Amino acid sequence: MPFESDRVSAAMRRTVASRAKNLCEYCRCPEEFSPDSFTIEHIKPRQAGGETIAENLAWSCYGCKGRKHTKTSHCDPETKLEVALFHPRQQLWSEHFSWNDDFTQVIGKTSCGRATVSALQLNRVGVVNLRRLLTSAGLHPPP
Repeated sequence: MPFESDRVSAAMRRTVASRAKNLCEYCRCPEEFSPDSFTIEHIKPRQAGGETIAENLAWSCYGCKGRKHTKTSHCDPETKLEVALFHPRQQLWSEHFSWNDDFTQVIGKTSCGRATVSALQLNRVGVVNLRRLLTSAGLHPPP
């Protein structure tokens, strides 16, 4: 059972979700169209000493959270070097990622971006299909 200090209050969950505009802070999918609920993700895992404080919490879909789990770094597929994964509180998404021409694929622009795309499988089939549908409805990409 988690320590009391590790529990995320309902108010904190609302704050984190609102700050993220109800988008997964990694794959940028909107919560309202996800078949699964979203959850709090510790950017620096608790197992690595990460605290349950706003600065260490991200809003995440279960697909990204499950793939990130306790990872904080991954191999950049281009340079073959181990690099830190994207940190939503310290980095801007647009500096590390962009969209392909039809807005269905996340493209890593930096070592961090490429490693995060690879580690979290940001272009997994279900997410790409959702982006395709949302784009055709004029609801993607997010601002």
